[in-house]
Amino acid sequence: MSSVAVLTQESFNEHRSGLVAEQAGDEEAPAYKDAFPPLPEKAASPEGTQEPVNAWTSKIRPLKSSVITQVFHVPLEERKYKDINQFGEGDQAKVCVDIMHKTGAHLELSMAKDQGLSIMVSGKLDAVMKARKEIVSRLQTQASATVAIPKEHHRFVIGKNGEKLQELELKTATKIQIPRPDDPSNHIKISGTKEGLEKAKHEILLISAEQDKRAVERVNIDKVFHPFITGAYNKLVADMMQETGARINVPPPSVNKTEIVITGEKEQVALAVAMIKKIYEGKKNATTIAVEVKKSQHKYVIGPKGNTLQEILEKTGVSVEIPPPDSNSETVILRGEPDRLGQALTEVYAKANSYTVSSVVAPSWLHRFIIGKKGQNLAKITQQMPKVHIEFTEGEDKITLEGPTKDMQMVQSQMEAIVTDLVSRMDYLEISVDPRFHRHLIGKGGANINRIKDLHKVSVRIPPDNEKSHLIRIEGDPQGVQEASKELLELASRMENERTKDLIIEQRFHRAIIGQKGEKIKDVRDKFPEVIINFPDPAAKSDIVQLRGPRNEVEKCSKFMAKMVADMVENGFFLSVPIFKQFHKNIIGKGGANIKKIREETNTRIDLPAENSNSEMIVITGKKENCEAARIRILSIQKELANITEMEVSIPSKLHNSLIGSKGRFVRSIMEECGGVHIHFPTEGSGIDTVTIRGPAEEVEKAKKQLLSLSFRFLLFQQAGSFSLINPPPPRASSSPAPPAEAAVQENGEANGEMVEEPAAPVDPTAPKKCDVIVLSGRKERCEAAVEALKALVPVTTEVEVPFELHRYIIGQKGSGIRKMMDEFEVNIQVPAPELQSDIISITGLANHLDRAKEGLLERVKELTAEQEDRSLRSFKLTITVDPKYHPKIIGRKGAIITNIRTEHDVNIQFPDKNDDNQDQITITGYEHKATAARDAIQAIVDELEEMISEDITLDARVHARIIGARGKGIRKIMDEFKVDLRFPQPGAADPNQVFVTGRPELVDEAIDHLLNLEEEYVSTLVEVLQGEFTPKCSSKGFVVREAPWQTGSEKAPDMSSSEDFPSFGAPVAATNKASPWGPKRF
Repeated sequence: MSSVAVLTQESFNEHRSGLVAEQAGDEEAPAYKDAFPPLPEKAASPEGTQEPVNAWTSKIRPLKSSVITQVFHVPLEERKYKDINQFGEGDQAKVCVDIMHKTGAHLELSMAKDQGLSIMVSGKLDAVMKARKEIVSRLQTQASATVAIPKEHHRFVIGKNGEKLQELELKTATKIQIPRPDDPSNHIKISGTKEGLEKAKHEILLISAEQDKRAVERVNIDKVFHPFITGAYNKLVADMMQETGARINVPPPSVNKTEIVITGEKEQVALAVAMIKKIYEGKKNATTIAVEVKKSQHKYVIGPKGNTLQEILEKTGVSVEIPPPDSNSETVILRGEPDRLGQALTEVYAKANSYTVSSVVAPSWLHRFIIGKKGQNLAKITQQMPKVHIEFTEGEDKITLEGPTKDMQMVQSQMEAIVTDLVSRMDYLEISVDPRFHRHLIGKGGANINRIKDLHKVSVRIPPDNEKSHLIRIEGDPQGVQEASKELLELASRMENERTKDLIIEQRFHRAIIGQKGEKIKDVRDKFPEVIINFPDPAAKSDIVQLRGPRNEVEKCSKFMAKMVADMVENGFFLSVPIFKQFHKNIIGKGGANIKKIREETNTRIDLPAENSNSEMIVITGKKENCEAARIRILSIQKELANITEMEVSIPSKLHNSLIGSKGRFVRSIMEECGGVHIHFPTEGSGIDTVTIRGPAEEVEKAKKQLLSLSFRFLLFQQAGSFSLINPPPPRASSSPAPPAEAAVQENGEANGEMVEEPAAPVDPTAPKKCDVIVLSGRKERCEAAVEALKALVPVTTEVEVPFELHRYIIGQKGSGIRKMMDEFEVNIQVPAPELQSDIISITGLANHLDRAKEGLLERVKELTAEQEDRSLRSFKLTITVDPKYHPKIIGRKGAIITNIRTEHDVNIQFPDKNDDNQDQITITGYEHKATAARDAIQAIVDELEEMISEDITLDARVHARIIGARGKGIRKIMDEFKVDLRFPQPGAADPNQVFVTGRPELVDEAIDHLLNLEEEYVSTLVEVLQGEFTPKCSSKGFVVREAPWQTGSEKAPDMSSSEDFPSFGAPVAATNKASPWGPKRF
């Protein structure tokens, strides 16, 4: 126990003036060598290696290393990896590295002569034990065995929270599997090495043998006789337990059970049962009398924590039975010896009449003024009369007082005086204001209402929004109440004449309207000071801007802002112009002359990409016609500087998206391959077929050919038309000769050396359409080969039946799933529209791709079906009913307990919302067996919590901080040691000394005793300090020693002004042989 010395101003003054008597004056001064023992010399002592023992070395304790080293041997026949050629590498080496990473221990392997494996493990104890377990399980062949012990002994093998089982597994380096509680088997399975198996079996059989010696006996005795068995303050049952050595568990009075459980050695249990039955036999014929005591006085007979009942039992040996709180009975039964009943009855009536209940009339609206801020007014009364309880009931015009009869008169007179004073100088008024205006009356951050409160010294209560009440209550000084109500009504009247208007402005314009640092919106607000402009939160993505203020001003502001938006829309047109990167500096011009001139003449904003950017796009913003003019001027600069050609190609607009490709991959690859040409497609949906290509002439031509070739392939793919081989039509009569075959090949390319050309218009109306026919000319065998090659390019469609409910999973989020399949198999997959409810999915593509695509789709269907079944199994749901007061305990600190249950059982556990009707229902979702296991885990926690009791004790508030400790270290230590929960009162609590202890009955009692001992210790220390028992000792002579070097010899005391005796840091020191009072110099 630490002590604190308090030096008061008076004692300090006395000390300085020399008036305080020196208590240590007569004591002999210590010797210099005792006060300053010499340091050990480096030189060896004459005796040899033994070092001199002195005051310094004798106090040094040897430090014990926290790192240990153990060697494990694995015989050749038990080695899992027996390949000698791969020693130090291969799977065995990988396992060792993994063990080191997992446990933090260091492993060294060596091979013995018998080809056995020696492993040296170094590290901290827990790391070495974990590494040993891993070595046995992963480097040594495993054997298994079973051991049968009674089912009721299994829990002792597991231990509390599985600690005993973990210890056994680490100690024996085995894996022990114990059957679940619902499994009828009593066999425990052990796997590991032969040596480990024998150790584990031995340990388990020892635990079982120890439990065989123990017995459990249950004795049913009527609840009314339990007090005689426990005795007053449980002294009798404690004596019996000490005498017999057995554990006796008597259910507490609050639990309606008659069964008394005795556990321990068989002989001890038998002795305890005999003693209990003997007490019962002696008391079962005891006399009883019934008396009537007012229900309100029962608690005084019971006393705090039942102490009064225990006191009566101790004094008279009579048990007093009080009806439960939920009963309307007023009958109290006394049970005991006839000659002691009279004394007990007198005690009961004395306790019942020791407290009085009365009331003081006080308007309910005055209650909070009577209580005062943080209970300050009541604290003055309760500190003087701590046993008096003052209760305020909401909505009632009275205050209930309860306490000892002798104190009640004084408290009642004080309360009546406070009420009379407040009634004489306080008033209240209720005004009606539309709830729509309440938040405006409050103001931003409560600015308006706080100003009114401070100005008029009143309290204003505005009902919350969910009450939808019109009444605002004002309380305080009568004059202040009238002035505050007048001001509030004026504000409300002004708001009724206001108008609120919602403007629809696209969110993209909001930042432009507000301006940098709010400069633009500030100008608008200055122009319309009476209008409040509210923009929505950017995260809400709302287009509504709210205006509120006088009707006329709101209209003017609305028109002004609409004009601002119209100007922004008109000037908000933009277009991107691709310009080769090397020409950007020419467009800017020297000192920005060119770009500045274009901006001014076209009245546009022109943004160029950063110099280190790869982008070639120049963005022009402004009115549409101005942007077009600026674009033409910029392009003209590029044309002047380089041989840039612009070509237009006509390609059907329906093919544009296919040519661009996913994220532009097709068109980008063409542009990169053709020397960075620019390909511009018209706006989607415009119906324009013209595609513009810009760049060097030869590269533009190359890009054109690639675009036309690619478009032809996509056209074939989309049409999937039929192809026919027909003879070419006879040539028309003409004076000009037919062109040679070689000339026709140049347009469409070659296929197997044959010419391919578009067919002439059919003469026969029944013949195929021109668009469906391709004519091949050439030798018959080559034409047939060309036909087969063309047919191989014709897309084929097949249908696959897939359940409709799986379609959305096949499509995937934003079509990602189906796109992936189409890219992988190079086909087109068509899923029917949802409204058709069809199971048929169409796959279109080349014949050699269809089979792979179909297999891939069916494989995906299998996966989805399996996932659906698994999802169905995982969606098993069950509920467990748990009292809401236990919910925080199940959740644990920062959710630790519930997170552990969720992780261990792989389930989702949902607690009810605050507004839920079923507050006691906890929902568990997951696989059925895992959900059941999670429910059992929660139920086990609840069962443990239900066995707990909660008791309140009175601890002096002055010692709370000492008990709690720095950052709660002290209280956590107590809670961990006694396995209880402690709750200290919050600041401003009605009873600052009340502390609640929750836990098992026996642990709660132990914790309370410990807390009371701490309180006694801390309070006694505090009292001693306050009474000034500790006086600071101080000597005016300073610190004195005898036999100092400068006193015994010719040496002088060190000169503090001498640079030789006290050299400064870093200064050179002259060598000298002069001895020093401080010992030999070492520099």
